[in-house]
Amino acid sequence: MRRPVIGIIGNLYLINDEYPAHAAGSMNSAAVAEVSGGLPLIVPTDPALVEISDLMEVCDGFVFTGGRPNVHPEEYGHAPTEAHGTFDRDRDGVALPLIRACVERGQPVLGICRGFQEVAVAMGCTLHPEIRDLPGRDNHRMPPDGTLEEKFEMRHIVTLTEGGPFHRVWGKTEVLTNSLHGQGILEASDRIVVDGHAPDGTPEAIYVKDAPGFTLSVQWHPEWQAGLDPVSRPLFEAFGDAARVWAARGQRHKLTA
Repeated sequence: MRRPVIGIIGNLYLINDEYPAHAAGSMNSAAVAEVSGGLPLIVPTDPALVEISDLMEVCDGFVFTGGRPNVHPEEYGHAPTEAHGTFDRDRDGVALPLIRACVERGQPVLGICRGFQEVAVAMGCTLHPEIRDLPGRDNHRMPPDGTLEEKFEMRHIVTLTEGGPFHRVWGKTEVLTNSLHGQGILEASDRIVVDGHAPDGTPEAIYVKDAPGFTLSVQWHPEWQAGLDPVSRPLFEAFGDAARVWAARGQRHKLTA
């Protein structure tokens, strides 16, 4: 049986500040290939270049990666401010409808950092542009300086709901994670279940209520050393299992309009 094809949602970058390129971090591709057992395929996030139905035909599951630009607050009914940072409306235009279509169809999705926020917004949540500014919250951003190892080092525990899907993935109700995000969920919708929190109460692990497929999303970056980390590996393995089930069921049929 062939490997499931996993679409990795890319970002738009400027190489040498002048050459535009759609790309995704190699650690995402490595986690998909080496831990999930899938064939990584980077998705260019521009609605002018891709059709949602075509992507769902080609891919068995999707990883919604992190990214420096944030989801535009108009997507959840808020006005943009300087605190919201930069945006990528083209990625919004691909990622958000793709998430909604996958959730409805039961096609596996894994959200990471910005991808976590995309899943939340697609399902009706609002975001806060700077979680550290809320009373009682910690600074969840990565250190501004240092090596990659220092930026991705373990920062805090996440406490999970006993008996929930994340508890079942890891067999424990506390895991140690890194932390490299500024935004976070402000108000959760009735479609999103917050299944894990940081010590300061920040939502860190979510899934879509009553979704027919895999919808686990995390606010941290499990792709970092995914093959070695005892938290990252089971998550990517579970996602890969879901993608294989999807592929085996032969449900990659042509979507109706």
